[in-house]
Amino acid sequence: METAVLKEQLKKQLIEFLNLTDLKPEDIKDDAPFFGDDGLGLDSIDSLELIVLLHREYGISIKDPKIGRKVLVDINTLAAFIEENRTK
Repeated sequence: METAVLKEQLKKQLIEFLNLTDLKPEDIKDDAPFFGDDGLGLDSIDSLELIVLLHREYGISIKDPKIGRKVLVDINTLAAFIEENRTK
């Protein structure tokens, strides 16, 4: 899958899985941080939901919290990680 298509798909999945109904995919910048006040404002529960999403949709398991912190940064890092580790 082309990277741009994957990023668009991820934005739609974020909105759906995390119930971010006030956002549209075009509202989410590729480099906008998932966590913190200057980004999407996600929290620790959302990070667990993202891990479930990765497993269910892409066959990727994240068991090491250190890897999770490196991967769950923004759309760019998440898409790169999926492209490197995808099993589905």
